[in-house]
Formats: sequence, C-alpha cells, structure tokens
Amino acid sequence: MSSKPDLFHTTKRTLSHYSRTAEGFRSGTWDHDVTQNYQALLEALEGEAPHIVLDFGCGPGRDLAYFKAQGIQAVGLEGSLEFVNMARLETGCEVLHQNFLELDLGENRFDGIFANATLFHVPSAELPRVLGELYDSLKNGGVLFASNPRGDNQEGFQGERYCCYHDLTAWRGFVQAVGFKELHHYYRPKGLPRAQQPWLATVWRKPK
Repeated sequence: MSSKPDLFHTTKRTLSHYSRTAEGFRSGTWDHDVTQNYQALLEALEGEAPHIVLDFGCGPGRDLAYFKAQGIQAVGLEGSLEFVNMARLETGCEVLHQNFLELDLGENRFDGIFANATLFHVPSAELPRVLGELYDSLKNGGVLFASNPRGDNQEGFQGERYCCYHDLTAWRGFVQAVGFKELHHYYRPKGLPRAQQPWLATVWRKPK
C-alpha cells in the first residue's frame, strides 16, 4: 500500500482492533515469557548507565515495567490511546502517543529500541522510512531489537490487523539498507524444531 488514504485506513483499522480488545490483549499477554528477547537487547547495550530504551509499540506496558525494574530509563510509544493510558498507569513511564507511520522521535536520543511483535504491522512500502526514523533516533552504537512473526514475504489484513510476514533474507535487506549492522538472530520459541518456531528475532547496531 503506498497511497496516503490507504495507509491511513490501514493504520486506523489496525489500531481500532487493538483499542477494542485492549483489556483482553493485556490479560492474554501479560504473563508471556519474553526473557530471551529482553536479554538480547540488554546484553548488546553499550555506554554508561542508565540507558534510555524506547519500547516501540509498548501495548499495555508489560515490557516497560520490566525495563524500568532493571534500572533502564524506559520510554514507551503506542498508537492506541487505550494502551497508552494503561501503560502510563501501570509503569509511570513516559509513553508517547504516536502511530508507527507518523513518528516524531528526534535524533540521537535512545541507547536501544525494543520492537517486540510490532514492526510487522508496518506495510513494506513504508518500512524503509520507518526503519530510517528509528535509526536516526538511536545514538551512535545504539541497538535495535526486533521480533516478528516470519513467513514468505506475504502481507495484508489478517482479520482486522495489517500484517507483514518477512523471511530472514527480506528482513535483512530492509534493515541493512538503512545502515544497521546485524549482531545476531534467532528463532523462537527456543528449543523447538524450526517448523515450530514462528518468530524471528534480530539484533542490530547503529555504527559508531
């Protein structure tokens, strides 16, 4: 999708779904164990603490709460106002109310960005621009963590949500094109055969 009306519709429909289902989403995901993903980001952070981390698509605040408990200066970003209010109440953290296609992040602010199950909602036509804005918002040496459901590079609406399912080669192409250097990648859940690992996690650094 490339036209602004289509993009507006895509974003509005996806966010409306999350807003309508906010309470159920929170109760259904709050106890998910994503420790492996937390550690992938935290172990890659460089520079002096306290680090500033953007939770990109923070939802109701589960991951914000974790990072805050680790002494991280955690900042959330979320397009659903229902989730924004939940996350602020839950964590007391700064939570930016912005959708992924209309970001206003500034430059060289964050040591890390945690994008857990979020960037797959960005249409592939807009992904280079969005990744470029995330790149610019990181300090030199900053880290991007991204985990997305993988697939054969198909995209479109799945129910009321717009989803893109990239394979590793295609995803690498998008992220490397804006300047990131890959640190490592893995598939989740850990310890299962590849066919039973629907999640692709990648860790990237902005060069110094």
